[in-house]
Amino acid sequence: MLRAQKGEIIDDLRGIFANAGVVVVTRFGGMTVAEATDLRGKMREGGASFRVVKNRLVKQAITGTDYGVIGDYFTGPIAIAYSADPVSAPKVTAAYAKRNDKLEIVGGGLSGTMLTPDQVRALADMPPIEELRAKLLGVLVAPMAQLVGILNAPAQQMVGVIGAPPAKLVGVFRAKGMQG
Repeated sequence: MLRAQKGEIIDDLRGIFANAGVVVVTRFGGMTVAEATDLRGKMREGGASFRVVKNRLVKQAITGTDYGVIGDYFTGPIAIAYSADPVSAPKVTAAYAKRNDKLEIVGGGLSGTMLTPDQVRALADMPPIEELRAKLLGVLVAPMAQLVGILNAPAQQMVGVIGAPPAKLVGVFRAKGMQG
């Protein structure tokens, strides 16, 4: 491989690591071409990507990035799964590794933190990012909805008083000590 080609690959990998929310490092020894193609398809469906990498080039690409902490994971035949959100790549990788023992989760990286294989699997068990956002939004909106209900209560009571028959209104005014 020419030096210029290596430089292009390193630049491409730097772009991947710059845009990735999470990176899962895997060993894929013994996987057939059909299995690797199937895995790539499942990654695309899940919003992630899968790429076989050269360890030496990846180590150069991650130097000085948040993913520099995972440099020790790059030994032997390695591939990376990555996605912009922190759940997609771990979810697809863990699901595929359960069905195919030729794919092994070595570890991963998330926002400058090294992840163990168990932590990658824990990320995989999290709900999708859209569901997490919806739950957070629900938590934020609930107090505001209650406040609106409280603020509307006096207005609703006033409407009830105004809509009451005049005889009842006179009784209310007398009870409050107001003479008409």
